[in-house]
Amino acid sequence: MTIHAEEDPDEPDEPESPSAPDNGANAPTRMVPSVGLPSREWEYSTHVLTLAQVTDGNTLVKVLKDSAGEGWELAEIVDGGEKRVLLMRRPKRGQREARRVGFAPPTQT
Repeated sequence: MTIHAEEDPDEPDEPESPSAPDNGANAPTRMVPSVGLPSREWEYSTHVLTLAQVTDGNTLVKVLKDSAGEGWELAEIVDGGEKRVLLMRRPKRGQREARRVGFAPPTQT
């Protein structure tokens, strides 16, 4: 059994340098894809709860469940001293989605 001390690294930290200096002239050029950030915009909502409401085990759960039913998700909890502010967000709805009316299409059985 071989014993290794903590000071003895298994592998060197830096790779061995090549024999010829590399000035980048011989380096192959790679195509780097340009990936933009998604164009998602968010709607925000806030709920203010006292510390007692946050820690009672019921109020926070109820607020989160009700908000999730409407498509909101918890983005952040902001400390407001005696109170906590729940910052909720959801993706912005397009005009077409916001104006849905009527009945659902019939299901095929």
